[in-house]
Amino acid sequence: MPRGSVASFAEDGWGVVRDDAGSDHPFHCTALTDGSRRIEPGADVTFVLKPGRQGRWEATAVTRR
Repeated sequence: MPRGSVASFAEDGWGVVRDDAGSDHPFHCTALTDGSRRIEPGADVTFVLKPGRQGRWEATAVTRR
């Protein structure tokens, strides 16, 4: 499972996870596994990548470490 940290998170529920290799992957707050709708930038996470609607990979199953 990829590891990384939350690079940014906006009030509209969209955020970006930066993996340990330096690639950025968008995610929506509904991808947070703990049921919360917010996460702070800098939080260490694990996640699963899936193909997104716009032809790029998105993070899902985002779990705090």
